[in-house]
Amino acid sequence: MSIVGRGVQEIRVHSEGEWRVIYVASLPAAVYVLHAFGKKSQRTNPLDIAVARARLRVARASAGA
Repeated sequence: MSIVGRGVQEIRVHSEGEWRVIYVASLPAAVYVLHAFGKKSQRTNPLDIAVARARLRVARASAGA
């Protein structure tokens, strides 16, 4: 998901609706789950993208990347 940041990936789950998990695995020592949410429309809500971006900044700062 380049819209969130470099190295960010998305898992899509199609079960009783649409669900997404946004994560980054390219940082040292851990896989960081940035955000998980249900979708009700085709487009991803800009607030969900903003949450993932903010959490990516925190993850990178704590990982020293």
